[in-house]
Amino acid sequence: MKQLGILLFDDVEVLDFAGPFEVFSVANQLSEYKLLEVHTFSLNTLPIRARNGLQVVPDHTISSIPTLDFLVLPGGDGTKKIIQNGPFIEQIKQQVLSSEWTMSVCSGSRILGKAGFLEHKPYCTHHEVFESMAALVPSGIPKPTHRFIQSDTGIWTAAGISAGIDLALHLTEITFGKELALATAKYMEYTPYLDLHAR
Repeated sequence: MKQLGILLFDDVEVLDFAGPFEVFSVANQLSEYKLLEVHTFSLNTLPIRARNGLQVVPDHTISSIPTLDFLVLPGGDGTKKIIQNGPFIEQIKQQVLSSEWTMSVCSGSRILGKAGFLEHKPYCTHHEVFESMAALVPSGIPKPTHRFIQSDTGIWTAAGISAGIDLALHLTEITFGKELALATAKYMEYTPYLDLHAR
């Protein structure tokens, strides 16, 4: 089975991680739980307090998580602190390099930018984060009109918050097939993806 990891940290935006978690978990559910294992991880396994107070307990530390095939980097104000932790960014960088693909959501782009993956690359992020991204990655190519974009081989970035659902469904489609992605969107009653493919 494939292994998918979702990074958690204090002040993570809830839908940034919960949206992709739901997409990939439902896709697995519809595949009789034979497709992939979805894990959460953080610096440690202490409860994290997400944006607006939701508490979540990560499954693993970054050191104990299984080797990942897929990686999700959500955003939120907590990314400002994450990118100040050099050793942790280096660990994330190694996870990105060893994964088949990595997706960021919202200001999770800061993590990819700090790790050096967005130099001279197109990227999406939350509309309020493009200014800080320009300072962090001056050579990056902002794409404020896109919902998500492939920034490099194996690296995708999504716009703010709910855009993570769109990108997660797109990656489900290209990784596991359009039929499963459509079934996942139908189960979730996520009409933007269904409407896109009804045209």
